[in-house]
Amino acid sequence: MPKILIRGAKLLGGEPQDVLVDGETIAAVGTGLSAEGATVVEADGKILLPGLVDLHTHLREPGREDSETVLTGTRAAASGGYTAVFAMANTFPVADTAGVVEQVWRLGKESGYCDVQPIGAVTVGLEGKKLAELGAMHDSAAAVKVFSDDGKCVDDAVIMRRALEYVKAFDGVVAQHAQEPRLTEGAQMNEGVVSAELGLGGWPAVAEESIIARDVLLAEHVGSRVHICHLSTAGSVEIVRWAKSRGIDVTAEVTPHHLLLTDELVRSYNPVYKVNPPLRTERDVMALREALADGTIDIVATDHAPHPHEDKDCEWGAAAMGMVGLETALSVVQHTMVETGLLDWAGVAERMSFRPAGIGRLSGHGRPIAPGEPANLTLVDSAYRGVVDPAGFASRSRNTPYEGIELPGRVTHTFLRGRATVVDGKLA
Repeated sequence: MPKILIRGAKLLGGEPQDVLVDGETIAAVGTGLSAEGATVVEADGKILLPGLVDLHTHLREPGREDSETVLTGTRAAASGGYTAVFAMANTFPVADTAGVVEQVWRLGKESGYCDVQPIGAVTVGLEGKKLAELGAMHDSAAAVKVFSDDGKCVDDAVIMRRALEYVKAFDGVVAQHAQEPRLTEGAQMNEGVVSAELGLGGWPAVAEESIIARDVLLAEHVGSRVHICHLSTAGSVEIVRWAKSRGIDVTAEVTPHHLLLTDELVRSYNPVYKVNPPLRTERDVMALREALADGTIDIVATDHAPHPHEDKDCEWGAAAMGMVGLETALSVVQHTMVETGLLDWAGVAERMSFRPAGIGRLSGHGRPIAPGEPANLTLVDSAYRGVVDPAGFASRSRNTPYEGIELPGRVTHTFLRGRATVVDGKLA
């Protein structure tokens, strides 16, 4: 592999420095660096971050290759600055056995655009009735550490307790989709003023908050780790904040769309805004931003949920829930958190690289930009502004809520262990 010299980059938004990559690792960091025969990347003050890590991605393969494949999903991830993604288990067949998680892991190896770490299902078939082969998935080549029935809630308290107890044996974590199913039957959007005016079935905040409250208490009781997927309400923030103050081992994520969009957009009846959990109120959005800034919410995770055109280009009630997000996540975070002064770029690196890698126990990612470290890097032109055009997405699906919206920032280069996956904003 050729040497690469990234010249004049602002490491985590600091003073410009040079970074020399030799093979798969960072060889030197400093000023005035040179290397004979190296490929030079003139950063010109762009932001250099550790490669981003997404703890919550839907790659759809196996079973829904019409929505996404591991190849197209990882190409989208690289375009968004990611060097590793955790692939959710709600595939067909469900990733509830060692065989399926190994298949996804190997597909990731073959794609070469970013590392793919499969997430194993908590229960067989995501049915919530019987624990899946948690130990076998952990002992497989995929070495699964994160388990989730995402898309469905593990609503049975006994099953959830057993899962939390089981994963303690290998320092695993259960990632919960917090949704009390009986409180959300027929739900189409956030329960509130807008749902009442539109006559759409409401998804109340308490359906999320009640499960989070139960699960942090269960985690405390058994002494295990629990992670809250796509936290979306101000009340959920307060529960997690309280749990952390008690020393409970809970972490939480927020999606970019819950940091920016509100349920007022549903007035358009455009199914692109239909998502689970639903878009909430402006009050919730502001609470989520503050919680991400103060560390109550640990990370940003995309919940990248691709769907084919026909599953979204239909009436609201029949439309699938979900949005693509890998290629726009960093721009939305820059817009909502950096440009508002709530986070600096070092804070972005913490919440989109260091911390997600730590929660998922993913070695080689979320590492400092320092000599001897793996060269997983993302170069960002933070001064760029452009209108989102899904026609240019690497993802197989186009269900983005940001089409036609101007957002800041653009990933110009992504390096996976020293190999460029994105160069000048284009896939290598």
